[in-house]
Amino acid sequence: MPFLLLLFLVSFGSIDQKGVGTFAARASPDLYKKVIMKQLQGKTALITGASRGIGYAIARKFAAAGANVVFTHLSNDEQGQALAEELRVMGSKVGVYRSDAANFAAVAFLVQEVVREFGRLDVLVNNAGITRDGLLLRMDEQAWDEVLRVNLKSCFNTVKAATRTFLQQRSGVIINIASVVGIKGNAGQANYAASKAGIIGFTKSVALELGARNIRSNAIAPGFIDTIMTKDLTAAAAQDWAKAIPLRRVGLPEDVANCALFLASDASSYITGQVIQVDGGMLT
Repeated sequence: MPFLLLLFLVSFGSIDQKGVGTFAARASPDLYKKVIMKQLQGKTALITGASRGIGYAIARKFAAAGANVVFTHLSNDEQGQALAEELRVMGSKVGVYRSDAANFAAVAFLVQEVVREFGRLDVLVNNAGITRDGLLLRMDEQAWDEVLRVNLKSCFNTVKAATRTFLQQRSGVIINIASVVGIKGNAGQANYAASKAGIIGFTKSVALELGARNIRSNAIAPGFIDTIMTKDLTAAAAQDWAKAIPLRRVGLPEDVANCALFLASDASSYITGQVIQVDGGMLT
């Protein structure tokens, strides 16, 4: 089917978005790549904390969609370089920085470098985060401050640094990774819950401030996702969690990455100030 005819059918509702992907993939792999796989073609995305887990999945998803991908890490240089090479093989122009998103000056310099190297910045994903779990009575000041600094202050730092570029472009997408714990709370995670609830409030405030300039700000609230942060759970505990989820399975980093791709793309151009739960129905 010719490309223009395909667009005509989509425009008039003859084929929905899922149908487009299925039809195009079967009819012409090249057409599929053009219509579906390159949703972020020519755009530059900055992702914090991307050497593993959710950030890693988002980086790969964005690269597959045609984006230039810049990511930060602090934990492991080897992992960071391995991801960078994966993304280059996928055809993405890549930037990798060992940078602390919770350091205001370092982030300001990072954003300047990204714009200098890539010419623009279109998508910002705040994914860097840590946990320091413990009951409130046993939680010390350091555990509280560290989690708020890494999880919440880093969002302020990156959005503050990127806003000037977004304003000059009159476009920009901000995606902050929150958590269902920031919505519901969780015993033993008062610091983590506070940081993620703060991210949600911050996301909504930024959406109100910058929406008139065509800058969108949304948050994703993952539920129980199979990452290094959940690896300490026993198999029995993980199964108990899964039983409490309506979809009866633990989420994957790719589930969150799929949502991030949607929010980064023009398909969500009329969505801002929202918190999208990727939790299998956990909080339903």
